Amino acid sequence: MTALIIDILLWGSLAGVSIIAWRQDKTVLTSALRNGGMDFIGIVPRIALGVIGSGFIAAIIPSEVIVGGLGPDTGWLGVATAVVAGAATPGGPVVGFSIGAVALKSGGGTPQVVAYVVAWALFAFQRVILWEIPFMPARFVWFRCAVSVPFPFLAAALVMLIGKP
Repeated sequence: MTALIIDILLWGSLAGVSIIAWRQDKTVLTSALRNGGMDFIGIVPRIALGVIGSGFIAAIIPSEVIVGGLGPDTGWLGVATAVVAGAATPGGPVVGFSIGAVALKSGGGTPQVVAYVVAWALFAFQRVILWEIPFMPARFVWFRCAVSVPFPFLAAALVMLIGKP
């Protein structure tokens, strides 16, 4: 039901923005549709590869490995392992979220997977090296990473307090 509500809100927002663009100038709407369509065509294969790749990851990595490293009984050591794994995971959202989904399906603990996803979002090493440091001063980037270290652990602690969703 939640997914349906989100879909309705997204399509409604798209319709609203389309009407605004059409009222301003019809060429704005056609240009936006053309650019959006090209982006859509470019991203669909990546999403498909990510979803299929996550299926391969789930089939290749035995669930015992995931449960042993990120299982619900691994506690804070599993959270720390998840933080390191999240920071070391290359790639964009298709990769990071797919691996998180595979970990959950394979028996990974919720706090550990939350820590993995938060660490991936905050610290993905390849993103820091390839994107952040070239655009921002390195000292600032390292400072941002240092002050962000507690967040995956805090997120895992909150999940432990709240319980499994």
